[in-house]
Amino acid sequence: MASGFFALLDDIASIMDDVATMAKISTKKTAGILGDDLAVNAEKASGFVSSRELPVLWAITKGSFLNKLIILPIAFLLSAFVPVAIKIILVIGGLYLAYEGAEKVYHYLGKHDEHKHVDLNENLTKEQVLEKEKEKIKSAILTDFILSVEIVIIALGTVMEETLTIQILVVSIVAIIATIGVYGIVALIVRMDDLGIRLINFNDRDKSFTDSIGNFLVKALPKIVKGLSVIGTIALLLVSGGIFAHYVPFLHHFLESWPSILREFVMGVLVGALVLVLVMLFKKIFNLNKKKGH
Repeated sequence: MASGFFALLDDIASIMDDVATMAKISTKKTAGILGDDLAVNAEKASGFVSSRELPVLWAITKGSFLNKLIILPIAFLLSAFVPVAIKIILVIGGLYLAYEGAEKVYHYLGKHDEHKHVDLNENLTKEQVLEKEKEKIKSAILTDFILSVEIVIIALGTVMEETLTIQILVVSIVAIIATIGVYGIVALIVRMDDLGIRLINFNDRDKSFTDSIGNFLVKALPKIVKGLSVIGTIALLLVSGGIFAHYVPFLHHFLESWPSILREFVMGVLVGALVLVLVMLFKKIFNLNKKKGH
């Protein structure tokens, strides 16, 4: 009886060791999307009055957990019964990530500022502020859903050859780390300026040490958000290129002699640019047909 109990403990320890190893690999694979997730949510959680930033961020965090509760069971069922669907979703997701990365580069180079910042510090009524908050929360949760699908599928793709138990444990751990990690860091980022203002007002002396730190934090916030956006864009192209390199057969030998990171980046840029052009053409044709219809 005792020997059976210790054998069970040994099996559990062995499984947990495998889970820890695979979770580490999966987290590295999803790091690119986490960077973009961080940048997107830092932007979406900012622009609110100071007292509303954390409540809004908490609402988005709850939405993110709900997203993953919906996505995870579906992903595990597909993995168990239709494993080929995981690869198809991965490639489709790769196309979306490549398109998103290419679109960000296009807007940056062309200065097409379509995504205007919404300032909720305007002279609005309480009802208007709450309505705008709801809109931004819904937008953030929808974006999180798309990115969560990619995080879960990419994490699942790294453990496809493992048992279903290990798949469930590894991907669930990655999903939890992704949510807590991303939104915990976002909370720190969006409160930087508030902490900076508190330090500036800490004493009445001009050019004090706390003033210097406070001013640094206030000025650093927009630069950090912008920097995360740039890093996230590069990461999107790298992650998508990696998906194409591994899961699209006719691209296995494309630029094979190049360093893998450069190869994947170029692949992400080329495919992203192609998808972007196709989407823009489709939009133009759709708009022309719409005008003719009128």
